[in-house]
Amino acid sequence: MLSVKNLIDTNSLTADDINQILDTAASFESINNGRTIKKVPALRGRTIVNLFLEPSTRTKSSFELAEKRLSADSLSMGGSTSSVVKGESLADTIQTIDAMNVDMFVCRARLAGTPEKITENTDAVVINAGDGKHQHPTQAMLDLYTIRKSFGHLDGLKVAIVGDLAHSRVCGSLAPALKTMGADVTLVAPPTFQVDDPEWFGCPQTSSLDEVIEDMDVVYMLRVQLERMEGAAIPSRREYNRLYGLDMNRVNRMKDGAIICHPGPMNRGMEINADVADCARSRILDQVNAGVLTRMAEMYLLLGGENNGVSA
Repeated sequence: MLSVKNLIDTNSLTADDINQILDTAASFESINNGRTIKKVPALRGRTIVNLFLEPSTRTKSSFELAEKRLSADSLSMGGSTSSVVKGESLADTIQTIDAMNVDMFVCRARLAGTPEKITENTDAVVINAGDGKHQHPTQAMLDLYTIRKSFGHLDGLKVAIVGDLAHSRVCGSLAPALKTMGADVTLVAPPTFQVDDPEWFGCPQTSSLDEVIEDMDVVYMLRVQLERMEGAAIPSRREYNRLYGLDMNRVNRMKDGAIICHPGPMNRGMEINADVADCARSRILDQVNAGVLTRMAEMYLLLGGENNGVSA
């Protein structure tokens, strides 16, 4: 059983919480990856609302698949298809749906703090599926799963998180989770993309990828989030790629066994070159697969699936 009722951020998770999620996800591999009929009745009779107020491909799709794999009933809503567009407040929307006796809200939102606000208006379980620049805890869990599966452990690994740190909720959730699990994290970004307070993360920060790449076990490339920027934060796509993009020249300097991750969607030719994204070191599609497994695990643990007589 997890120590938290809701999954809002990774800072609230203990190492035991994270290990429970990763171990439970591993137990679901045989269901998601090894069966023709990919379904168990672990959450049968439970109702989950997917409230996606911001566009999503990977997160939304993997949550919906995870819900189906666990036999939960689900309802998907978007900002453009709800009464929010008519001026209804978020609180009224949540209270209205809550009155239908749902069990969980999965929320993706453009504004940081939205999932936490939802917890104030429902007794249902809430999972943060990404809120503004704040956090994306379920992304962090699938990343940890992918990395642990590659190395067999997390403690002692050296991980570089590279790119648009300033606009990244992925960095905000992944760095603390890695630190909790004993990994050594380095933040890498141009000055305009660096975090204001690296000490809050407990990580060193540098502007030179070339100085650190040879020491890293994991090079985690972040998407440049052009949609969240105001003004020109970088001179050009080509210049960014030259200074901070992961190309084959840099990949060839990585140590044996080191891997490459990216949360997607990718700006190919900007933060990561196409041949790198598809090379043998890349774990990008493994991350996508892990997203279904870890989200199954999170919903299973938070909704007490282990009490339904179905073993993970």
